[in-house]
Amino acid sequence: MSVSSPTAAVGSFTQAAFDAHLAKVSHLPAWWLDRKRAAYERFAVAPMPKRTNEGWRFSNLAALTLDGFNPAPAACPFAQMDHHELGVTGAGHLVFANNRLVASQPLAAEAAKQGIIFDTLQNALLKHGDLVRAHLLTQPSKLGSDKFAALHEAFLEDGAFIHVPKGVTAPLPVGVFHYACGDGTAVFPHTLVIAEDNAKITVADFFRTGSGASPAPRAFACGGNDLYAGHGASVTYVAMQDWSRETLSFQFNATLARRDARVLSLNLHAGARQARHESFSQLAAPGAHSEMLALTVAHGTQEFDQRTLQIHQAPNTSSNLLYKNALLDQAKTIFSGLIVVDADAQKTDAYQSNRNLMLSDDAEAHSLPGLEIQANDVRCTHGATSARIDREQEFYLESRGIKPAQAQELLVFGFFEEVLGKIEHQELHDTLTDIIREKFRA
Repeated sequence: MSVSSPTAAVGSFTQAAFDAHLAKVSHLPAWWLDRKRAAYERFAVAPMPKRTNEGWRFSNLAALTLDGFNPAPAACPFAQMDHHELGVTGAGHLVFANNRLVASQPLAAEAAKQGIIFDTLQNALLKHGDLVRAHLLTQPSKLGSDKFAALHEAFLEDGAFIHVPKGVTAPLPVGVFHYACGDGTAVFPHTLVIAEDNAKITVADFFRTGSGASPAPRAFACGGNDLYAGHGASVTYVAMQDWSRETLSFQFNATLARRDARVLSLNLHAGARQARHESFSQLAAPGAHSEMLALTVAHGTQEFDQRTLQIHQAPNTSSNLLYKNALLDQAKTIFSGLIVVDADAQKTDAYQSNRNLMLSDDAEAHSLPGLEIQANDVRCTHGATSARIDREQEFYLESRGIKPAQAQELLVFGFFEEVLGKIEHQELHDTLTDIIREKFRA
């Protein structure tokens, strides 16, 4: 059904553009195409964010535009990809460029024999439709970006599908790489992870802009992921966002943890002109635990907008959120987090902390932590801090021959190590460190 709405509300993502996209994926199941049509209708009628929206408090709304992006660009040359350097050597990987699979490496024979499925979303929709239908984009958007979440679902073309059967441990991390190439490109990356009961998996997700004639191509990235951990399962998800400095980025994370499951999600934010990251974690059964971690290196005039929601729905669940930001130049960060404890979720243990390291007098850090507790036997704490580097620590390092810039870098890594130390896989730890070091020295 065609939806008429002001051009400003849809930008380049017009009905004609959606019809063209739908024709490209017409071979996929009818239920999925119907969901996409419904998503486009929601997107087209939803207004753009306004200053009166509490969920967009402190955000730079003037820079939000959907104009001038191409939702169906040509694939970019594979030569622009450098995925072999990003900490998943020896593991299976999928490489997507401009919404299309351009390269892949299958899982090792041992992992395949255990029944682990590592494939594209399109293939999974055709081969494992019931699994995808049960887990893909089933959590509603709750953090303010309903319009952009609907746009993601409407134009989602392909992504990664990872399924680990009951009791199986994946021996190595798997890697998923999403690239945007060319000026004005719009990409819609997605990663779906399903770990059945007592399964274990580590996933590394990378978001980058391919190099080309333009040093900083303008792009629009609207991505998401779904993480499902069955009873007793363990999921580690590490995402590294390094889009070009002219990219407008949205990313939606949804986590669902069942009884005694453990999910660790770590997001590194380094790229983009303006990036909004929404993370929703649902603790749905007793013993479930969610670790929500993030590191941000913000410099120049970058803006990073982080919105989180931890929902405890069952007793004896726990969650730990720790977001750390290092701000240079005229950069800006926004953190707004909420812990919700349902009436039946007694013995909840929830923690939320946002810490900002201010490396410039001109940088801005806004923090809005919050609690909504309906149970009476819980332990919930939240807090936010903004501080500068201790001058005595800098002086100590400089007095031992370390240059000021290097001293500052060492202190930033000391600030970040509490989060970096959570990554058990050494190659991924080193990759995160290298990306941070590169951005810090930019």
